[in-house]
Amino acid sequence: MTRMILTTASALALISSGSALALQTAPAAPVDAPAKKLPDGTTPEERSNTARLNAEQASRAKAETTTYQQEVSAVAQQVAHDQAEFAEETAAYEAEKARVAAMSAEERMKWEADAAACKAGDTTRCAAPAPKPR
Repeated sequence: MTRMILTTASALALISSGSALALQTAPAAPVDAPAKKLPDGTTPEERSNTARLNAEQASRAKAETTTYQQEVSAVAQQVAHDQAEFAEETAAYEAEKARVAAMSAEERMKWEADAAACKAGDTTRCAAPAPKPR
């Protein structure tokens, strides 16, 4: 346990001395004249960069908004087309259903009249006898 503590302490000492040495031997960065700060603590360069970034973001947002509006318009047109097509198909279905119902009612009325006439003795209106099964 003691050995581990001493090893850790030695490693930390080496690391910290290396950091100190690196700080001493690092070349000094050229010192430009400090930029004049504005009352809000920013520099003109920072403001310029911020304005440029804001303009870029606004341009991207406008393009995205335009694309989105075009997509919404296309979807609305597709929905209107689909609804019109559905209404047309529904009307055609209802018309066919009414035609079949009228035809069926007409055939039933004819059958009922033939059946009544057959029962009354008019054999010309009787149904043909069913064939005998073999």
